[in-house]
Amino acid sequence: MTIRLTSEYNPIRLPDYVELPVDEMRHRANAFYNVMRKRHTVRDFSSNPVPRDIIEQCLLTAGTAPSGANHQPWHFSVIGDPKMKKLIRDAAEKEEQAFYSGRAGQEWLDALKPLGTDANKVFLETAPWLICIFGSRKSPSADGIMRKNYYVTESVSIATGFLIAALHQAGLVTLTHTPNPMSFLNEICLRPCVYRKPKSARSGDEVRQGSGVN
Repeated sequence: MTIRLTSEYNPIRLPDYVELPVDEMRHRANAFYNVMRKRHTVRDFSSNPVPRDIIEQCLLTAGTAPSGANHQPWHFSVIGDPKMKKLIRDAAEKEEQAFYSGRAGQEWLDALKPLGTDANKVFLETAPWLICIFGSRKSPSADGIMRKNYYVTESVSIATGFLIAALHQAGLVTLTHTPNPMSFLNEICLRPCVYRKPKSARSGDEVRQGSGVN
């Protein structure tokens, strides 16, 4: 394969790639599956404290995700302050009331019935941490110039998947919570207007320690 080089393109040899024997590949793939198949979404959370450094370490994993043009168009707001969690719950439940009162449509509401969900979102205050995930249509480059980002929804969705996997690996459980619309989070989290919630990854993750309701 021939790669056409330009003045802007500087190929970098992978510094830490190790080619594994096929048996080791198979073992690692199976081991990872066995870890991830035990992941569950929960809605009943403990208020037991979770050290913030664990959350931050998991966010570093999220930051290794691939992204359009490597612009990394995501922003994670980690919220533990009870007053802010109360603001988020109040705003979310307002939207959820409209959702469950008919905005969702009967087909969607019927699909949710087996899950037992409703407009009451007490977990937004019970869980020790909320992670509000934003996508940015524009962001500054290293030299401070604002630039357009590409494949924002896809990039942030992949990073969110990395985050959920990392939190599960750390022994935590999560719920992707998706009230719609979610513009209130921009105001509460003091995000500029270039930030938005990607459609497929617009969730705050409620995180707690230990086992949960399956």
